[in-house]
Amino acid sequence: MRRGGPALPLPAAPDEGAVASTAPRTDWHTLKRLLPYLWPWRWRVALALAFLLLAKGANVGVPVLLKYLVDALALKPGDPQALLVVPIGLLLAYAGLRLSTSLFTELRELVFAKVSFGASKLIALQVFQHLHSLSLRFHLERQTGGLTRDIERGTRALQSLVSYSLYTILPTLVEVALVLAVLGVKFDAGYVWITLAALAVYITFTVSVTEWRTRFRREMNEFDSRANSRAIDALLNYETVKYFNNEAFEARRYDEGLEAFRKAQVKSQTTLSLLNTGQQLVIATSLVAMLWRATEGVVEGRLTLGDLVMINAFLIQLYIPLNFLGVLYREVKQSLTDLDKMFGLLERNREVDDAPDAKPLVVHEGVVRFDNVHFAYDRAEGGPQATRTILHGISFEIPAGKTVAVVGPSGAGKSTLARLLYRFYDVGPGPGGAPGHGGGGITIDGQDLRRVTQASLRAAIGIVPQDTVLFNDTVQYNIAYGRPGCSREEVEAAAKAAHIHDFIAATPKGYETMVGERGLKLSGGEKQRVAIARTLLKNPPILIFDEATSALDSANERAIQAELKSAAAGKTALVIAHRLSTVVDAHEIVVLEAGRVVERGPHAELLARNGRYAQMWRLQQTSAAEEGDGA
Repeated sequence: MRRGGPALPLPAAPDEGAVASTAPRTDWHTLKRLLPYLWPWRWRVALALAFLLLAKGANVGVPVLLKYLVDALALKPGDPQALLVVPIGLLLAYAGLRLSTSLFTELRELVFAKVSFGASKLIALQVFQHLHSLSLRFHLERQTGGLTRDIERGTRALQSLVSYSLYTILPTLVEVALVLAVLGVKFDAGYVWITLAALAVYITFTVSVTEWRTRFRREMNEFDSRANSRAIDALLNYETVKYFNNEAFEARRYDEGLEAFRKAQVKSQTTLSLLNTGQQLVIATSLVAMLWRATEGVVEGRLTLGDLVMINAFLIQLYIPLNFLGVLYREVKQSLTDLDKMFGLLERNREVDDAPDAKPLVVHEGVVRFDNVHFAYDRAEGGPQATRTILHGISFEIPAGKTVAVVGPSGAGKSTLARLLYRFYDVGPGPGGAPGHGGGGITIDGQDLRRVTQASLRAAIGIVPQDTVLFNDTVQYNIAYGRPGCSREEVEAAAKAAHIHDFIAATPKGYETMVGERGLKLSGGEKQRVAIARTLLKNPPILIFDEATSALDSANERAIQAELKSAAAGKTALVIAHRLSTVVDAHEIVVLEAGRVVERGPHAELLARNGRYAQMWRLQQTSAAEEGDGA
């Protein structure tokens, strides 16, 4: 029996390079997807099934023993056997069977607990890993509330489905088979046919009505996820809601979602009542037919009183789980619906994937080259033509150990270059011939980024993004995130280099200060300095500064510029900037406009050309002077 984790790796997700099928998945398809998660514990499943058979065998033996106990009590008054032999022997056996039923049931649950919890852990981990492997596009389009709710319901559904199947549905079917066998052997076939007819009608009615009700469950899930998404989105954007005094507006939107959810719940409950009533009618009819036939047998002398008691006990034992079987079937259908939703996340295509022959990136010098890069975020449906091209044939090189700055107006495509270098998106044909979003290529030391592993590429690049988002944890955690496992001294050294150590030390809790959801307890400048600190701590050979000082005041900007310059010394650096004063020391400045390179060269040379860069420089200098006069 296994004692550690599963020996097999996580079940593989479907081929992410292919387009996911849009055809609706059947319940059998969902169950087939579930089997690989149970395979590592197959011997535990087999042992649990053995305990199941033993428990049900003992359970069926109880009414049989009860029959002999009742028949044996048909003695003359005063017969000593009534007090000694019958109660002592049969009652002890009766108690032993009852105890065996409970014992084997508990052993089955004990053995199987590791299976259900282990499978739930495996699938939850794989979904988590797969979501992190999906492209930036997916995460920009997702609704966090609905996504987390789908994962939560799916994980819970897996445990429910496995538990219901082994703990109730399968035991009930085994017990029905055993009872039918006993009735067929000891009595005539009429009892078997009555039971089978009742089962057939019951199952047909339950399945048909439950299938009809499934759409109401799907609607409930949809409205629940939608309402939850709206609530979480509003809470995440708390400040924006307050800025525009839109609390009542958000409450109305949330109320609309809750009202739709309530109506779907009412529909679901109404159809549930209809289903329960029909099930009780079928069971009551079968009970009357069976007991009427057994009573006639006793009156006519064909059956003993013990036979009547045994048939009644069988019916009671079948009645309770059979009545619950309808509820379980609905729960299983609902679990399959929830599980299918989570498997749908696993089947989402990875837009950016490692090639089958991808190798780790080896950085020798750190030369970065953009070669005739064309790129568009979206494509028109039904054709390769991009709906809006962002980059038009961009070509430039960042020499080893040098700093190249990219400047230009908003929307020129500056940040897109950083996203492509970090391989949030691919240009040109992807691995295996998958369609890309443009053309050209990007290399580091001559290695095409599409032919190296994403993990090794991102390990070699450090980025300070324009929009810094922090974890809802301590300052220490957020800085150390640049290199997990580093020491406190290294964290403080990075914070000092980013000119944020003094601010942290001045707070009551120091480096244990919580930064709040998405870092909202910190100012924009403080968040950006934390981002700079963790990038400095990572210490990669290639750096990207995407408007790294945009949230800083002039004094701190100048101080951090010196630190960034020192950090970039000897490293290959791509600096994306809007304020030209921050890039005057760059080895080369590339001027973008509408996704095209319009000028390039050092700062002094570009000013001497008196072109687009010089125009932008004069405009910013004039604006800075006016701000100074106004101050």
